[in-house]
Amino acid sequence: MNQEKHWNTIAPSYEAEIFDVFKSDRNRILPRYFKKHANKLHHAIDFGCGVGKAFPYLAPVFKGVLALDISEECLSTAMQRPYKNISFKHADLSSPRLKIAPADFAFCCNVIMLPEVDKNNLMFRNIQKSLKKGGNAVLVVPSLESVLYASWQLIRLYKKEGVSVKKIPATEFDYFKAGKRELVQGIIHINGVPTKHYLQTELEVLLKEAGLTITAIEKIEYDWNTEFDSSPRGMTAPYPWDWLVECRKK
Repeated sequence: MNQEKHWNTIAPSYEAEIFDVFKSDRNRILPRYFKKHANKLHHAIDFGCGVGKAFPYLAPVFKGVLALDISEECLSTAMQRPYKNISFKHADLSSPRLKIAPADFAFCCNVIMLPEVDKNNLMFRNIQKSLKKGGNAVLVVPSLESVLYASWQLIRLYKKEGVSVKKIPATEFDYFKAGKRELVQGIIHINGVPTKHYLQTELEVLLKEAGLTITAIEKIEYDWNTEFDSSPRGMTAPYPWDWLVECRKK
């Protein structure tokens, strides 16, 4: 897939099409991490800024923010947001030639999820290279465990209605349409788009290989209506989630 063309096409309808992690974060985990790393003497980088959803959290608490995205159309929309301490860069975050002046903090939300897993590994390394020694990053990535858990809950709901596993419509599991080799690499089809999902233990290995030390892993939990068209009454915790990973460059 041509990622730049894909995101340029989505840009005009970004608000409607792209899941809003900030609005859906049930426990307001993300603001807590922004507050933790806030420093008006420090500079931050927003990797894959999209249309600037993170700007209201980053711009007020850092001296300057560099916003990067592969889509010029998304950047054009992001530039309209009312913050004077943000600079912009059109860049492919998976490029081995990406060069950025090191910053104190990096944020990257649901960007490192390409079906080409080698490109995702390059993005992890580019984030590491973009940090000063002792700098911190907060990453949000899709959880493979959460997809499997939500699927298990779906089967339980059908069983309560008297429908056996074999009689559940196959379309309910269309997100597992990838081949075996893709599935074991965590490739799940979201709205028809192959999307990399991560195991917690996988993240522990990949970030260590990228030169980053994990300091925290948490769940960003979402309501069940993010998984089902109508959230069944009585379904509570554990909720579906993305992984939030806080890490540091030694």
